Amino acid sequence: MPENVRTESLAVLEMALIHDVHRVATSLLAASAARPDAPRAELAELRDFVVAALRHHHQSEDDALWPLCEAVDPEFAGTHRELSAEHHTLDTALDQLDAVVIEAETERPALATAAQSVRVLVDHHLAHEEPATYPVLRRLSGAQWAQFSRAAMESAPAAGAHLQIGLIDEVGTPEQIAAVLAGLPAPAAQALPTLRDRARTTLAVLRAGQAVAS
Repeated sequence: MPENVRTESLAVLEMALIHDVHRVATSLLAASAARPDAPRAELAELRDFVVAALRHHHQSEDDALWPLCEAVDPEFAGTHRELSAEHHTLDTALDQLDAVVIEAETERPALATAAQSVRVLVDHHLAHEEPATYPVLRRLSGAQWAQFSRAAMESAPAAGAHLQIGLIDEVGTPEQIAAVLAGLPAPAAQALPTLRDRARTTLAVLRAGQAVAS
């Protein structure tokens, strides 16, 4: 991710930041799900966030962003089809992850398997998506990106909103975080301290066990 927000388009800046959130979230979920002592409540928070956030992200790209990129660059059509097909595969894996009953101890191996599958698929997908899409994202106008970003933010799921903010804080520089969160509606901006505190608590609980296990 670029170190200086002024040297990169806001479209790439925001997308890279969200992708890094997805990488960290899916990796933490896979690691935590593999530990028998991982707390159920926090596991459920993280699982629900991963499922909701990735589904929303894929839907936003398929319905709005990829058609916008294709309008800017008609040759993007082939990439559009490939990425949407990968989204379909990922969404099937998310369905399997979402179906696991975390409260049942007998389901922990199934949770670990499903979480690991999602993590691997996300890593593979992003390794394909980023080099294929960033050059086109740089060609979007500021107004085009702002319209997409605002719509995606307004339709974002409530599940795990605190983890979205907490992980953005972890993966971004202060300048990047300020740029990405600048468009938050006033009520959401006012809730940031509470969301950040809640995220720190959940992530610390999960990582405390991870540190002991390692």
